Amino acid sequence: MAAVVEAEQGIEVFEAAGFVGSSMHSEGAVEMEPFYVERHSCRWLKKLLGDSRKYHGHMMAKAPYNFQFVKKNDPEGPHSHRMYYLAMSNESRENALFYSEIPKKINRDNLLLLSWKPLLERFQSGLWSEEELLRERKRIGPVGIVSYELHRDSGTFLFQSVLNLYTFKDGGPHGFTKHPLKPITVKTSCPHIRMDPKLCPVDPNWYSFIHRNDIWIANLETGEERRLTFVYSDLANIEDNPKCAGIATFVLQEEFDRYTGYWWCPTAETTVDGNKVLWIFYEENDESKVEVIHVTSPMLETRKTESFRYPRTGIANPKITLKMSELTVGAAGVIVSAVDKELVQPFEVLFLETEYIVRAGWTREGRYAWAILLNRFQTRLQIVLIPPALFIPVVDDAIEKQRLVEAVPDSVAPFIIYEETRDIWISVHDVLHIFPQMDKHEIKFIFASECKTGFRHLYKITTHLQESTYKRSSEGMPSPKSLVAEDDFKCPIKEELALTSGNWEVLGRHGSNISVNEATNVVYFQGTKDTPLEHHLYSVSCEDPAEPEHCTERGYSHSCFFSQLLDMFVSKYSNQENPRCMHLFRLPLPEGDSSLDQRGFWASMVESAGCPPDYIPPEVFSFESQSGHTLYGMLYRPHNLQQGKKYPTVVFVYGAPQVAIAGAPVNLWQFYDTGYTERYMGSPDVNERDYDLGSVAMQADRFPSEPNRLLLLHGFLDENVHCAHTSILC
Repeated sequence: MAAVVEAEQGIEVFEAAGFVGSSMHSEGAVEMEPFYVERHSCRWLKKLLGDSRKYHGHMMAKAPYNFQFVKKNDPEGPHSHRMYYLAMSNESRENALFYSEIPKKINRDNLLLLSWKPLLERFQSGLWSEEELLRERKRIGPVGIVSYELHRDSGTFLFQSVLNLYTFKDGGPHGFTKHPLKPITVKTSCPHIRMDPKLCPVDPNWYSFIHRNDIWIANLETGEERRLTFVYSDLANIEDNPKCAGIATFVLQEEFDRYTGYWWCPTAETTVDGNKVLWIFYEENDESKVEVIHVTSPMLETRKTESFRYPRTGIANPKITLKMSELTVGAAGVIVSAVDKELVQPFEVLFLETEYIVRAGWTREGRYAWAILLNRFQTRLQIVLIPPALFIPVVDDAIEKQRLVEAVPDSVAPFIIYEETRDIWISVHDVLHIFPQMDKHEIKFIFASECKTGFRHLYKITTHLQESTYKRSSEGMPSPKSLVAEDDFKCPIKEELALTSGNWEVLGRHGSNISVNEATNVVYFQGTKDTPLEHHLYSVSCEDPAEPEHCTERGYSHSCFFSQLLDMFVSKYSNQENPRCMHLFRLPLPEGDSSLDQRGFWASMVESAGCPPDYIPPEVFSFESQSGHTLYGMLYRPHNLQQGKKYPTVVFVYGAPQVAIAGAPVNLWQFYDTGYTERYMGSPDVNERDYDLGSVAMQADRFPSEPNRLLLLHGFLDENVHCAHTSILC
């Protein structure tokens, strides 16, 4: 370890600091020349930071994301598709909507670089506090447009920016624009920000959003607007507003990567008088028992605090339930009726020991809503199908409610189509593909599991939808909770087919997912089959699986994004020596060895300018851990490295013990959230010793009492790792 001594000339000298076991003071060791670091003013450090950003911006081109592909269906035109995406322009750090035209034919002797064309005229953007918190949990850096909705058949777009929602049309029956469009501000009577806007998949004139913890619906053409849920009150105090509808609460966003709490049904029913019946499946949360924490503003002169609900480990999580909103809308763009529905029995009765709803949605035909459920310690996972008939209108009158309950047949019940249990935690991912239901008595789907081999692999599962023998009522009265057994709704698995296997994993989080071509029975997935140091795209049959076919060029790590029609994909790839590029590929890929060329290459979206002349690529190294596993790391050497000179070293390991610099460290595990902490450490009530052993704050007396051994950095308004973690060490 190097000690730091201040010299009069403003120089810091890194020299040997004696400690037991140091090889520097062993007999015959070569004395190392100390390393001198010049000290700079704050203004100069800002300049260095700015130059560093330019350096990295030169090497790492801004990569587009959130792709939508639309076929142009123009036999005479030169382009087959229009591709929409979000990206930052060269002029600013603001995200904006762009599009590129994909040609039908290319000259393979020349590299085609697709033009980024702005879809919208420039308009004012920014951030609102609620949006900023959500962006932090999603780890989104740029400002501007960070997501958008597109109804591809009609060409209807919807997006949020600051306090407003905006809409416009491109494609569909209106044709495709050749010039930037001016988005239309969507008017509203709501005084606060509208979050999480979504277009109705059945009729894009209807859209939904969250306003002050409730779900609303409105019509883009007529301006008709209605509040669907009523859990929020106008009281300003957070303690008096514990409920929310259609929102993923803090732990679900931060630890399980679920950022929405409501889902439109993809189908509708038409009534005899020509109206449409639509459904929204949603989660309702009651955080009455969740602790409220108060974070002091860094602007101390304002004496303000920010208050948050924060479920600390060992303390109560939100009480959850699932509900349904049934809407009848008229052809003239008016809401005929809106009925709020609840489960026929309490959520905790139907879904025993469930603590987290980690994923949810609808089957393609709209016959069932589905949800993936976890227990509190994340050792049991269930996939359940929920028929809409299991929900009854919410009424206040007890006699009327009893009548509604009795009207639901006992045969209407959830189906647990898959379950896995472990003695350690189960990792949550995004891999679930439910096939169209051809037989009402069974359901087929592809799911990824680590429980069978210790590595995440794909399985095609067929489950028989067995009618439950559970009886909900007895002589007209609801059954007591004790009559509900854990296996009441479990369905037998008819067939389970492993699509992949081996000592490697299928990727399934942070943008990686599977794409299934149901016409050819081919599954495309990303994984680490070749090496844990590279991510690649592979394909495998879901009918007769064999060795997965390699689809991307070796020697790079790829992140791939598929078109909705599965006829092309974009790959963002790089390695230690080559900065990021983005290329477009056509499917199906031609036969050949992908290690020799880029099969199916069509066009480029991003070409790297290359590395600066003085760039030194990091060196990959590996070592064997005490448990016998091979671990990998990267060594970044200083520029102008001189042999025999001593250099300070920064060790960067996520989740490691104390190092030279610690940013927002968790120093006391009893202060951290339920979802993350209990996953690995269980409850503090039964595992107090390990909580203490794993907490830096409880081991602070063992830290070397030397100057400049540790630099702590922490933001005052960090809502995840609160500043109390650092202040407790001071």
